[in-house]
Amino acid sequence: MLRPLMTALALITLTGGAAFAEDFEVKMLNKDGDDRMVFAPDFLKIAAGDTVHFIPTDKGHNAESIKGMAPEGSAPFKGKIGKQVDVTFDTDGFYGVECKPHFAMGMVMTIAVGDVAAPDDFLAGRIPPKAKARFETQLGNL
Repeated sequence: MLRPLMTALALITLTGGAAFAEDFEVKMLNKDGDDRMVFAPDFLKIAAGDTVHFIPTDKGHNAESIKGMAPEGSAPFKGKIGKQVDVTFDTDGFYGVECKPHFAMGMVMTIAVGDVAAPDDFLAGRIPPKAKARFETQLGNL
């Protein structure tokens, strides 16, 4: 009886908490309420090790990281158009995510990993006006 308990405790210790990671779903939509070309939800606060499943609910969308809008040392990602992409976020920080075909239309989202504040230069790059306005709204909801 004691041996299975010790084995279970050892496995929990060795996985370093990975067993407690969560999964989140983000839908890629043509329309959500009055908003067009959106991620739903468009803001997530998650923990390192959590996985986000970007689901192309409507056709013609992808999810990819935006160069210059991710923490140093994080791995970039790029999903294919119309295909689900699953991303595990291991580095704390703020991530800007875009749908490449609809970036100029403002199809963006923000993911905050860990207990972090948005960096001062998060919106410093070249961002289309509609995308920038949505990022500002997302950051304003912190």
